[in-house]
Amino acid sequence: MPAGCHVLWRKAPHKTLAALVHDSLAHIPAGTGVRVFFRADDIGVPSRSFSRLLAIFSRQQAPLALAVVPAWLTQPRWRFLLRASTGNRRRWCWHQHGWRHVNHEKRGKKQEFGPARTPAMLEADLLRGRKRLQALMGDRFTPIFTPPWNRCSREALALLKAHGYLAVSRDAGARATGPLGPPDIAVNVDLHTRCESDAQDAARGLAAELRYAFARGTCGIMIHHRRMNAAALEFLALLVGTLAAHPRVHLVDMRDLADRSRSP
Repeated sequence: MPAGCHVLWRKAPHKTLAALVHDSLAHIPAGTGVRVFFRADDIGVPSRSFSRLLAIFSRQQAPLALAVVPAWLTQPRWRFLLRASTGNRRRWCWHQHGWRHVNHEKRGKKQEFGPARTPAMLEADLLRGRKRLQALMGDRFTPIFTPPWNRCSREALALLKAHGYLAVSRDAGARATGPLGPPDIAVNVDLHTRCESDAQDAARGLAAELRYAFARGTCGIMIHHRRMNAAALEFLALLVGTLAAHPRVHLVDMRDLADRSRSP
């Protein structure tokens, strides 16, 4: 079983989770649709779970944003990731996930690009990571930034905007970027890093997140494939398939959301 695999994927009955998805879809407001995007974090190390993750999205021809940790990526690893990402290359939004995914905060919540670091330190790591990904990925790289642990400082946001990043993708609970940073394409549903210790509580929490996101019209779903076991992968396949088939759900590319946010 993967390290850190959540209790939801060890104990929750599969029928309960399937019912959860269908019930949540009923909360899409009448006469409207919902845009849904998926973002997979902590990408860079080849694994069987990574290949299975991409196979799920390939089967449904669904887009997936892949947040790559630059320091983890090497040329051989990139060749593996490319072999796994079959089909339409526009399906995969390869973008930047920090630099080394290392916490620098001595107090409070974990951050790699947080207030404990000077703007010069932030900028050096930001550009170091971008340069590495551009060198390895070429034109497959998209200048979107997902900060590790879904949070970063105001100074980091300003640097992202100054260096022409198309968007930042954090948690929906983060403060709005305003004029400081680029558009924020936030996630508001977390499949694999939940805080509940009881499977039933976790299922109720996930259902609440889905209902809230569907009702708002845009749903961003965060995935951590390194924490997924077989049950989690089965549920993800069910979720992506159900959403892809629903007439009022539109599976969208994070790049399109970024373009829409920048439009006047």
